[in-house]
Amino acid sequence: MENLPSSASTTSAGRSVPTILLTGATGTIGTEVSKLLSAAGVPFRALVRSLQDPKAQQLQALPGAELIVGDLNKPETVASALIGVERAFLLTNSSEQAETQQLAFVDLARQAGVRHLVKLSQWAADRNLPVRFLRYHAVVEEAVRASGMTYTFLRPNLFMQGLLAFRDSIKTQGQFFAAIGEAKVSAVDVRDIAAAAAAALTEPGHENKIYNLTGPEALTHAQIAAKLSTALGKPVRFQDVPPEVMHAALLGVGFPVWQADGLLEDYAHYSREEAATVTNGVQEATGRAPRPFATFAHDYAPAFA
Repeated sequence: MENLPSSASTTSAGRSVPTILLTGATGTIGTEVSKLLSAAGVPFRALVRSLQDPKAQQLQALPGAELIVGDLNKPETVASALIGVERAFLLTNSSEQAETQQLAFVDLARQAGVRHLVKLSQWAADRNLPVRFLRYHAVVEEAVRASGMTYTFLRPNLFMQGLLAFRDSIKTQGQFFAAIGEAKVSAVDVRDIAAAAAAALTEPGHENKIYNLTGPEALTHAQIAAKLSTALGKPVRFQDVPPEVMHAALLGVGFPVWQADGLLEDYAHYSREEAATVTNGVQEATGRAPRPFATFAHDYAPAFA
């Protein structure tokens, strides 16, 4: 990432105009992508819902960031944000609206003359699988292929940073839980996903590529707990629970029913050992090996301590 080419046009006054648009820029992955682009001196435009959002204000402080207020449910605002954009990063929350929002964005990007679209998809995306997240990602991928734009599909496995959802129970009880049994998952660090996205947005050679992104090892959740225990210097235990218990817990912390149902489908998919493969996707996309879980645990230890 040190020598990324600039992705901007220049006005007659010498001012750089970003030709990259990021959606989801204030989220976990989008924040990391924004930091990488800014640090490399690549200007970019970010679609945000409000300039008053503290996360948007942090984003605005980054050199090279240009914030555009817009809403994926309001096509006219997205169309305005896409004016002059050559490359776009498509990322939304996995909500009940995600498929509709993303399909609309693809169509608007095509109309605006976007040349290359980088889409955050998901490991094993397939419209025929019994996991709603995988189905909608596959549908959007098909629309991108049919649009005529070149593309890069990033298909990450389970995020290591997803463990942060359990930080309170790890802090207070020394444990976390899920309905996964002893199945292994090749979880990936969000920072590696962001690096792959930044590379695809700024470098040649990623056109019409699919990168399956995993960490360098497949671990059970009990093994994850052991590595987290080492990093924290205190015992952390994994508790396997029935799906209905996990579902109730997700609803209890505010997940919408549609998302909670989808996460249970995800974990059933993991529990069948369908996400245990280790790939070299991160290396292919970024030229660097992916971070092992021990590195994540060390770097994020303060969040759990």
